[in-house]
Amino acid sequence: MDRLNASELRLQNDVAAVGRLDSVPTILNIVCRSTGMGFAAVARVTDERWIACAVNDAIGLGLSAGGELKLETTICDEIRGHRQPVVIDHVASDPSYREHHTPVMYGFQSYISVPIYRANGELFGTLCALDPHPAKVNTPATIVMFTSFADLIGAQLDAQDRAAASESALAEERKNSELREQFIAVLGHDLRNPLASIDAGAKLLRRRAADDRTLSIVTSMERSVGRMANLIDNVLDFARGRLGGGLMLNCDDSEPLEPALHQVVAELQSAWPERRIDTSIDQLGAVYCDRPRLAQLLSNLLGNALTHGSSDAPIVVEAYRLDDVLHLAVENAGAPIPPATIERLFQPFFRASAAPAQQGLGLGLYIVSEIAHAHGGTLSVVSDDHVTRFALTMPAISAEPCRLP
Repeated sequence: MDRLNASELRLQNDVAAVGRLDSVPTILNIVCRSTGMGFAAVARVTDERWIACAVNDAIGLGLSAGGELKLETTICDEIRGHRQPVVIDHVASDPSYREHHTPVMYGFQSYISVPIYRANGELFGTLCALDPHPAKVNTPATIVMFTSFADLIGAQLDAQDRAAASESALAEERKNSELREQFIAVLGHDLRNPLASIDAGAKLLRRRAADDRTLSIVTSMERSVGRMANLIDNVLDFARGRLGGGLMLNCDDSEPLEPALHQVVAELQSAWPERRIDTSIDQLGAVYCDRPRLAQLLSNLLGNALTHGSSDAPIVVEAYRLDDVLHLAVENAGAPIPPATIERLFQPFFRASAAPAQQGLGLGLYIVSEIAHAHGGTLSVVSDDHVTRFALTMPAISAEPCRLP
């Protein structure tokens, strides 16, 4: 039953689609006036049905839009098979059709029908005309006119489908936009607020910790809070960058960059007190950048080094300026990153092999690369048996706003 309803609905939609074409009444009027025939129609022809989609009836045939003829009683049934135009000036003198049942049944002497095709090659139906009297229609000019009109109708139906698809896509995009905004709101508020409460509680517990075991538990809690906050930031940036309006930057050179970088190192050193972080941050001068974003970049790189680097070797953070180029790098010892993995490190949701406790969403390095590119910089990685080094190189001055990826 559902299958029958779906088929019937498609046919009704096809008939309605022709009815929405403003050109069709004009085409049928031109057909009748130029040929002298009294009836013209656009018909939807399937394997089982013949349905009139639009009609110009000056001879009282009694057929209107939506009306049907039995398919087997029509010449269109044959056209559906051989897909060629049928043109008859005078049925009575035509050797192929003077004994045909269709002219006898419907009482016509002149007839022309041309297939209408869709862009995918599907036969939609026919553009046809007939009259009870003979008419001179089997001429190149008339056949070209009918063929051109049939092609025009098919093209307009395709254009109508594309427009409907675009409208549907636009409606879906509006719906997705609303969901996206809700998603970003959840990340930005509903998850961050309770996380901030946990962080405040952990800091209070640290001040009151009376033994090493309690301090170790508090440190683990703070580390988890920091990791979760970083995950939220990364997902939020990914949602804005890929699903929203792009990665947002606010660049200027009004304040020094060094304090923001030192703060990142201090925060992560506090969360990883047992690890050694060697810092070499020169006086960088006025750097045209988005300072919070570069701090986020360093935080992701340093957090990555703390998570995956060797625990018995220091991590090195360095930042210096050479002429008008800023260099920022993070180095750690440990197992080298395979070349095949390096090629995919900056892809979203890619995670290199790691212990379950070390696995994240695979967005940290992707966000790092987006921040680098947005500043007009490049990000490189070198990894061997001695050291793994992530390095940012970017212009330190600019006469234009930071670029969005």
